[in-house]
Formats: sequence, structure tokens, C-alpha cells
Amino acid sequence: MLTEQEVTRNFSQIFKGSSFDLSVFDRAELLLEELRPESPLRHRLTIELEELRSRSLSKQSVGA
Repeated sequence: MLTEQEVTRNFSQIFKGSSFDLSVFDRAELLLEELRPESPLRHRLTIELEELRSRSLSKQSVGA
């Protein structure tokens, strides 16, 4: 089990680049599972992940 600090650091590292493939989002979801379900950090990062996924999909749609 990772600490919240470790999850935050790893989450930031995963999304350091500007373009993401599906495996990046899968890795981020696995990180979030390391946190307690009631964790405020888990809630915040879940929302952030959904926003990043949405942006990535819209960029792919525009580029296609």
C-alpha cells in the first residue's frame, strides 16, 4: 500500500508529458486503487483523471 504522498508523486510523474495513451490512464487508475475509498485525495485525483481523459479524447477527435 502506497502513502498519499507516493500516490501524488507517481500520479504527477505519469502525466508529465503532453500526450497520453490508454495505458497511462490505466496506470493512474491502479494508483488510485492504492488509496482508501473515502480518501479526499482519491476523490480529487479521480476527478482530475476524468478531466485529463476527456481532454485527451477531445484532442484525438480534433486531430483525427
